[in-house]
Amino acid sequence: MSIPQQGGGPIERRAQLAEYIASGEKPRDQWRIGTEHEKFGYCKDTLAPLPYAGERSIQSMLNGLRARFGWEPVFEGDNIIGLERNGANVSLEPGGQLELSGAALENIHQTCDEVNQHLAEVKSVADDIGVGFIGLGAAPIWSQDQMPMMPKGRYALMTPYMEKVGTLGTQMMYRTCTVQVNLDFGSEADMVKKLRVSLALQPVATALFANSPFLDGKPNGMKSWRSHIWQNLDAARTGMLPFVFEDGFGYDAWVDYVLDVPMYFVYRDGKYIDALGQSFRDFMAGKLPALPGEVPTLSDWADHLTTVFPEARVKKFIEMRGADGGPWRRLCALPAFWVGLLYDDGALDAAWDLVKDLDADTREGLRRAAAKDGLQGEAGGVKLYDLARQAVEIAEAGLKARARPGAGGLIPDETHFLGALKESLDTGQAPADELLAKYHGEWHGDLTRIYGAYSY
Repeated sequence: MSIPQQGGGPIERRAQLAEYIASGEKPRDQWRIGTEHEKFGYCKDTLAPLPYAGERSIQSMLNGLRARFGWEPVFEGDNIIGLERNGANVSLEPGGQLELSGAALENIHQTCDEVNQHLAEVKSVADDIGVGFIGLGAAPIWSQDQMPMMPKGRYALMTPYMEKVGTLGTQMMYRTCTVQVNLDFGSEADMVKKLRVSLALQPVATALFANSPFLDGKPNGMKSWRSHIWQNLDAARTGMLPFVFEDGFGYDAWVDYVLDVPMYFVYRDGKYIDALGQSFRDFMAGKLPALPGEVPTLSDWADHLTTVFPEARVKKFIEMRGADGGPWRRLCALPAFWVGLLYDDGALDAAWDLVKDLDADTREGLRRAAAKDGLQGEAGGVKLYDLARQAVEIAEAGLKARARPGAGGLIPDETHFLGALKESLDTGQAPADELLAKYHGEWHGDLTRIYGAYSY
């Protein structure tokens, strides 16, 4: 989750909220790619999740990365909670999931180099202290009670609140991992088109990247339990957002939506102030019970934007949120998929043509089908496999048209990063299908074998 913002002047006009989002607009030659991915750490001998402190711990990992590879520390109070270096940061999810929020890079060759460097650095430190890391959408064996809580004030506030809204909020916080990509837009109209395509095709990403078929040591009946969790969590801030597809949607309509999402907190002087369930509209009027008489700053608005969790969301960029965490090849495949669809005009037009006739019920039905059945899912007469095949073809054409070379020009474009997805389409199987086959086959129901087979 995001590191809190600081600074920014007071908000004096409602229009500033939309202007803040619009300030993210960039000309095409400045469009960049930011990839985020989370992973679970565990002790190799016990397979237990990493605590925050101790010899084998998240704290040891952060300090090791800091000492060995030149990362700068981020503290909350006396606790190291993250790292920063060259536009990238390493942060912690509530249950100790280690997240890389990558730098804004020009092409997917650079993104994949960044992923590989990060995983190599993590493995170097982890090997020395008997720790492993694995990329999955959900913790396969650990119970909720086994998960540690990282010492961040945001999580201490959110945990009891998540227990009151929806049914699976704390599972989301403590027992899931994702891979996401953040992409730019050039104008309000460009944002609208990209967000509509992104929301409509998130079920395809969920199906292609489905990688969480286990929970509590056994199959859970889903291909993506992580996606299932998001369907049962705080409806006020999640979902497929049908209003985005209505005529007239733009920055102001997004602001209206976010204003109506209940607040979590206000960050002041290094501390989180409880504003759970309170209204940002009241805050604008100086009537927030948590801070009576005080009006928000632009940093408060930036923080509030990070507390909405739809399948795709807008900040100063668009964030794709539908995919499970997974093996390294898919950490490069997700940005390839979305860049191919959204960063070439011909591909974006083709992607919109692919989804523009889907109604809200079908989009939501595909979202639910992707979680349960992966590539075998369907809704409203639309088969996810067919939609995925067409989307990947469009993405491939978009990457060819971008023609961003790598390896000193030896690789002509970024299309090879789609290889893992094309293999899934060739076999009809996502990672979850492979895991289930091993569980019921060569592993003979022994899920502990997943760590040796799938760790980085």
